[in-house]
Amino acid sequence: MAIYRFRVTFEDYEDIYREIDMPSKATFLELHQAIHHATGYVADVSSSFYVSNDQWKKGTEIAYLPTERKKSNGVLEVDGIRLSKFIDDPHQKFYYIYNFDRPYDFHVELIKILKEEEGKAYPSIFRAIGTVPKLVAAADFPLSTIDDEDDDEDDLPTDETEYGVDEDEDFDLFDDDEEEGGEESEGASGVEDEY
Repeated sequence: MAIYRFRVTFEDYEDIYREIDMPSKATFLELHQAIHHATGYVADVSSSFYVSNDQWKKGTEIAYLPTERKKSNGVLEVDGIRLSKFIDDPHQKFYYIYNFDRPYDFHVELIKILKEEEGKAYPSIFRAIGTVPKLVAAADFPLSTIDDEDDDEDDLPTDETEYGVDEDEDFDLFDDDEEEGGEESEGASGVEDEY
């Protein structure tokens, strides 16, 4: 089975991204969930993927929790659509809007097609670079949807400590080698998280 490696980048924070490995038979619902596993954001809010061209122009909409109006207009739903149905290009792009009430826009780009590794669980986070921004409307999300007993927002994986970077270490997106055009540091590139 083919594995799609997607780079998921915040539209307004291009230096913050996650690389997620997804099986080709996975659905857009599974990609939606994987993105929120990687960011720590609450997944149960109305969101949509749009099949895009190289300029990120929005095409066909594939929605999570679509409104009745969208359903009546024939918008596709994430749980019934496999990723492979819309992969026409080795660098296929999807524009993704998370939470239409207080939106974050993401660029989701296929960057590699790999072979499945035997014994590895998918989807998995291959790489996590940068600290995800706090939700603009964080106060509007009741923390009870995350943990009924604990009101501590620090449980969300919103920083690199969840991905193997030392908590006491200053987090730098680039090490000295990378600034000079070298390879990424081991801490940034060796990240892997399985569900």
